Formats: sequence, structure tokens, C-alpha cells
Amino acid sequence: MTKKPNFLFIQADQLAPRFLPAYGNKVAKTPHMDGLADQGVVFENAYCNYPLCAPSRFSMMSGLLASHAGAYDNGAEFPASLPTFAHYLRLLGYQTCLSGKMHFIGPDQLHGFEERLTTDIYPSDFNWTANWESAVSGSERLLAAAGEVNGILNSGIYENTVQLDYDNEVAFRANRKIHDLARSDDERPFCLFVSFTHPHDPYAIPAHYWNRYREEDIDMPRLPAMAREDLDAHLQRLYDHIGVAEANMNEADIRTARHAYYGAISYIDDQVGTLLETLRVAGFADNTVVILLSDHGEALGERGLWFKRSFFDCALQVPFIVSAPGKFAPARRSENISLVDLLPTVVDIAGPETGLDAITTEYDGHSLLPLLEGKPLDRPDQVIAEMSGEGLQAPSIMILEGSHKYIQCAGDPALLFDRTVDPLEMENLAGRTEYAEVQSRLSAIVEQNW
Repeated sequence: MTKKPNFLFIQADQLAPRFLPAYGNKVAKTPHMDGLADQGVVFENAYCNYPLCAPSRFSMMSGLLASHAGAYDNGAEFPASLPTFAHYLRLLGYQTCLSGKMHFIGPDQLHGFEERLTTDIYPSDFNWTANWESAVSGSERLLAAAGEVNGILNSGIYENTVQLDYDNEVAFRANRKIHDLARSDDERPFCLFVSFTHPHDPYAIPAHYWNRYREEDIDMPRLPAMAREDLDAHLQRLYDHIGVAEANMNEADIRTARHAYYGAISYIDDQVGTLLETLRVAGFADNTVVILLSDHGEALGERGLWFKRSFFDCALQVPFIVSAPGKFAPARRSENISLVDLLPTVVDIAGPETGLDAITTEYDGHSLLPLLEGKPLDRPDQVIAEMSGEGLQAPSIMILEGSHKYIQCAGDPALLFDRTVDPLEMENLAGRTEYAEVQSRLSAIVEQNW
């Protein structure tokens, strides 16, 4: 009987793929992630299903769209009743372990992991639940991201931060766990999920990483800041919500933030290199599937916007690299995929004798195993994403099908982009006669399901 493969997941927070050389970036210095991409399968069009930390992770873990998982914002509980890929791996005979951030809200802080090596960096209570009243008697309105852009003005060199303390601990415990697994009598295959907070804001990084980049080499946003009135309806609300006008950032502020972001990416790359070396030294490298991914992207000044909470590729797209030497040949895949595909993919790889029949509950994703094996995928080339948190007056839905991206939110004008001819998503095609069939078809999907 062939021994089941181990799994090592490495997740960065708010890491946009356009900042990685594996996805065409010319500035970042990431030799370890580059090596992983060179010997792995790189998914060039991978997306989260909700561009915000907690809902994205709930969706990724459960294989369900956020609304199906009851995840509406960063303050929503992840129900313990929902099975995750960690539960299914345990049923397939795996030992499961988590080191780092997962932003689980609610009393269940394991969700299928037998062991958690660290606490989370965030509280697990409901403090981030949005208050939707226009005013709260006797206090200020509580909005999790209100005025958040002001923090970017403090970007730069910091020799130590809470995030650095946390991620250093995450890495230390994960590397030690790999050695523990090597000397353990437990013969079960393992799943180790290592989740870092970098390069998530605040953009604060030690000089050692800052100095890897020269100021003049830091690229600026592809799309410069736009006047508020030139943004679409949702981005106008986001512009106000996170405080873009108040921060009033100049070119030097933007370059400094991006410089620190690049430094944080190199910090993550060093952690990736150490984990891979530990895997090799412990004797696991030849039978471990390594999956590198993020929970969502980062605008980092595109259109004058920052962070996530939008359906533009800068915030929605994620790196997704699967490396398993001897199992999957190096390749680049252009199909549209998303984080809900993780659960069925992992189960399919871990249990070839049962395949997807091992999954006995509902899920929204599709197994990527055929693509990993170089085969065509018998499924629509489609990704669905949702938003329902602050900055919206109604749930917003994005459908990506082939090269077309359609965005619909009650009360807002529809948005439609053709990314083949408009990769920066600047020209709204909604309402044009020549795109009427595409818009009608995608809008019908929204109306039927939401």
C-alpha cells in the first residue's frame, strides 16, 4: 500500500501574488518561494471567496462560500458544527496540527486540528461585530476598519513588533513540531498548517529586511490614486470608511509603505526557507505536499485604495502554489480557481481509494487534483466571491467566468470587466449592447442564488 502523503500548508496574510516573482514581480526577493514555484504547480488565477480575513478563512477551511458558512464579517462565529478539511483528514487517518493565525471566532479554536501550537493573534470573541446603527447612544460608532489608512503613515523600520513576536513564535513552534513528528512513534501521516500574519499591515519591519531593497527600486501602484468621484459606488464608500482623504498620503508615504511590505514578504520567504529545510532534514521532503497560499490580496495604493474589501484583482487574487516533487510535475495553470477548492482537493489527494466520496457534507469547491496531474478539469471556469461587511448597504456578489468579471450589489450600478483586454479592470462594460448576453447570464446566476 502506498504511504499517504503528508501536508504542509504555509499561509501568509494579505499577500498579493502580483508582489511575487513567481507571478511576474521584478522587485521582490523571494528565493525560497521562487524555488517552490519552479518545482510546483502555480495557479495563476487563484482567488479568495471573500476579501476579508475571517470569512475567507472560514470559507477556505469548510469548502463553503462564506454565506453558506454563516460568515458575514470579521465578527461572525465559525460554527463548530461545520466540518473542515482538517476533520476529513483526521477521518482519513491523519494527525492534524495548527501553528499560527486562523482568525477563528467563537469557542471552537481547533475546527478539526487535534493540536494548536500557538494561540491566535486576535481575540476569538465578538468585539469586531459591526454596529450597523448610524449612531450609538453615548458612544462612538464601532467600525472595525474606520480610519484604518492613518496607520499606514507610521510605516517603516521597527526592530520588534507584536506581529514579529507572534510570527517568530509560529515559525519556531512549527519547525520544532516537524522534528517532533520525525522522532514520534505515531506513524500516521501529518497535516501541519503554518499561518503567519505578515505581510498584513501595519507595514513595520526590521532594518535587516528593509535594507534588502533600495528605495529607488520600489515600484509604485500601477494605477495612481483616483479622485473619489471617479471611483465606483462601493470604492467610494470604502474610500470614506478606511479614511483615505483624512490620511492624505503623498508619494513618499506610499513608497515607504510599499518598501516595508516588500521587506515583510522577504521575512515570510525566510520562514518558508526554514520550514522547507526542516522538512528536508527531518526526512519528510520526498513525501510531503507543500501548499503556499494567502487568505486575500492587498490593494497597496492601487486607485488610492488600501488593504482588501473589494472585488478588484489586487484585493481578491491570492498566490496558490502546490509543490510535491515526484507526484506533480511543475506546471502553470491558467484556470480560475478559489480557496473553496482546497477542501475537496486535499481530500482527493489524501484518500485516492475513496476520492471525493469521503466527503459526506455539502461543499462548494471542486477538486484540483486533475489540474495538478495535468488533466483538464470538467467544471465551469468560474469563481464566486461575496462581501457583506462594513462599507456595503447590501450583500455584494462577484462572478468570474473565463475572462469576464461581473459584480452586482443592490443599489449600486453593475460592473463588468473583460480582463483579456482590460487586465487592470478600468473599463466598465455593463450596459453595453455587445456584452448584454454575458451580463444577462451572470446576473441571472446572482438572482437565482442570492
